[in-house]
Amino acid sequence: MVRRLSNFIINNRNIFLVLILSYTLFMGYMSQFVKFNYDFSQTVPDTDEDMMYYNDFKKTFGEDGNVFAVGLKDSSIFNIEKFTLYKNYIKSLESIEGVNGVLGLPTLQILEKNKENKNFTFKELFSPFPTSQKHLDSILSIAKNQKFYDNKITNQDNALTLLITINKKVLNSKKRDDLMKSLIIKSSLFESESNIKLHYAGLPYSRYMMAESVKQELSMLLLVSLIVTSIILFIFFRSYDTVIVPIIIIGIVVVWVFGTLSLLGYKITLLTGLLPPLIVVIGIPNCVYMLNYYHFSIEKIKDKKEALLNVIRTIGLITFITNLTTAVGFLVLATTDIKILTEFGIVAGINVIATFFVSIFLLPSIYLVLPAPKSEQTSYLNYSFIKYLINSFINISFNYRRPVFILSSLIVSVSIYGLTKIKSVSYLIDDVPSESPLMKDLKFFEKNFSGVMPLEIVVDSKMKKGVQNLNLLKKVNELENFLMDKDYVSSPISLVSFIKASRQAYYNNNSAYYSLPNNRDKNFILRYISDGYQNNASNENISKSFVDSLGQKLRISLNVADLGSFKLDSIVNNVFRPEINKVFKNSKAEVRLTGTTLTFIKGINFLIENLLQSMLLAFFIISVIMSLLFKNFKMVIISLIPNLIPLIFAGGIMGFFGIPLKPSSALVFSIVFGISVDYSIHFLAKFKNELINNSIEISITNTIKQTGKSMIFTSFILFFGFIIFAFSNFGGTIVLGVLTSIILFVAMITNLTLLPSIILRFYKN
Repeated sequence: MVRRLSNFIINNRNIFLVLILSYTLFMGYMSQFVKFNYDFSQTVPDTDEDMMYYNDFKKTFGEDGNVFAVGLKDSSIFNIEKFTLYKNYIKSLESIEGVNGVLGLPTLQILEKNKENKNFTFKELFSPFPTSQKHLDSILSIAKNQKFYDNKITNQDNALTLLITINKKVLNSKKRDDLMKSLIIKSSLFESESNIKLHYAGLPYSRYMMAESVKQELSMLLLVSLIVTSIILFIFFRSYDTVIVPIIIIGIVVVWVFGTLSLLGYKITLLTGLLPPLIVVIGIPNCVYMLNYYHFSIEKIKDKKEALLNVIRTIGLITFITNLTTAVGFLVLATTDIKILTEFGIVAGINVIATFFVSIFLLPSIYLVLPAPKSEQTSYLNYSFIKYLINSFINISFNYRRPVFILSSLIVSVSIYGLTKIKSVSYLIDDVPSESPLMKDLKFFEKNFSGVMPLEIVVDSKMKKGVQNLNLLKKVNELENFLMDKDYVSSPISLVSFIKASRQAYYNNNSAYYSLPNNRDKNFILRYISDGYQNNASNENISKSFVDSLGQKLRISLNVADLGSFKLDSIVNNVFRPEINKVFKNSKAEVRLTGTTLTFIKGINFLIENLLQSMLLAFFIISVIMSLLFKNFKMVIISLIPNLIPLIFAGGIMGFFGIPLKPSSALVFSIVFGISVDYSIHFLAKFKNELINNSIEISITNTIKQTGKSMIFTSFILFFGFIIFAFSNFGGTIVLGVLTSIILFVAMITNLTLLPSIILRFYKN
């Protein structure tokens, strides 16, 4: 059967060549339609109770994550010349398509009492705009008394922020790039004209910057991965064809990756953007094993065609199994309810399998046309350094089994202790270097305005027009005062804020009256507010944003610092919720927290839990595959041990070096187990064949001598291939690259020392 299949592949190589090239042209054509992701990747499924509530919240009150903030802290802004430039800058932002509104100091509106109509109307504070410094100073003194805007637009240290509301449809489309570029260009123009440093924050900005970084890194990592693997291939094989042919094969699969994304309607995200360089690194070992066995075979057989047939017959099935186990490590991610993981897993799994078929059809076909390798091209088989390593592994396996077992047990014990120190934490603006402009700007807003991460609280009075109940408003005010005392929380905005601003306006904008109405003036003020909402369009917009149509629910909107998922989760559950329960203890009202920040916290926990479950599923499926391959349960157990130890070792490193468990680091374990177990499959398959005619000792020696060389070569390629991810700008990508390199290198060592030691100790003929 195997002989017929190998002959079929060789004899029909031209047909396969035409099919592969035709399909590659088609996939190349489809690749031009692949798009970058312009929406925030949701990690919590829509069926989740909290996610459903959040979606209902957005339908009722609108979006909470579509504000782009521009901050500054420079006293010269209050000079009439620069303040005029600031006003013109804001006007220029308002003219950009996709900008719904801009709120800044020069465009502030304040409430004014209208005695004739008995309501409040909005008045532009800087209208007419001042033409002298004295006039400006007098208006600024009024602006500083507007408590409603305190710590939202201005603060006590004269820092200012500009809030730009962006149309959500534009934000989630390809128009977002043009919009964000226009905002940044106009902001840069103001910086150069005024010589005032601006700081940017908000989810639209951070996500735009992350997407731009993904675009840049996709090209950079793909190019570097090709260069690094090419150099390593040339160092090992010392011939140009052994570099060019594998690169051509992998290049074809990379084209297929982009084509697959396009055909399936997937977009390039931070995860799928890693697939092209990942395929380069993972796919090259296929070619290395085949080339290594081809060179080994031709030295014995001396006939090019027979040597290539021997390659397909001997390691064709094993190579397919190793690709299958690697693909399983990716495909199990599709079992999660998380879109970004599902897409990443499906595209990666499909193309890892595709790598096998392209390799098995193209490589023998190409080398059948090329001249037979010369002796200098196969001299790497006798490198003194490689021979030394091989002999060392043989010596350790036969003569130092006990130290190997003791050392392995010690490493596992220490690593398990390290595992207990791992903490699960992630940030909304994550994996960005602390010295990057994005992170520095975020710290500016956290220092001056307590952060820009949106958190929402909904108070449901359980009755129509219940939000007008003064007792309920007092409880909301008590909760808001509690929140304002926290240095990591911004000043909340709610109906209570507007009512307090209305009372200040009622008393001729005296800031001492910025508070809820008392029993003496509540009827006057609430009547003014009620009439105002019926007759004033601006008030009506405010009402819709912070009160539902029935007047039953009110919204408290605030921002928090990006403290990390672990700390934020603790604050929400151990600080906010107990206070909410305390304040509303004797009330019929129901209070719930929601918003982008809260779904982010839940999403991180959900994501890590799903990744760990997918790793267990991959472990089970790969075990089943290996049991079908070897038909020996003891062999399965023996093969898994050397590949579990590197995973435990990596977990220990994370614990001891304070590397948090986050999606990027949890993803490593699911993927790498499928790759590292390839070593065991190649080793045990060769051992099984050797065992037919030899003793266990001779079989182990022959297996290490032949398979060990390929394992060493592929280990170096995988190590240096994954280590290139350490040059990324994203911390998660760096962790993925470093941990993967360490795990695979340790897996090579355990499979060439511990695995043969276990076989020699426990396996019987």
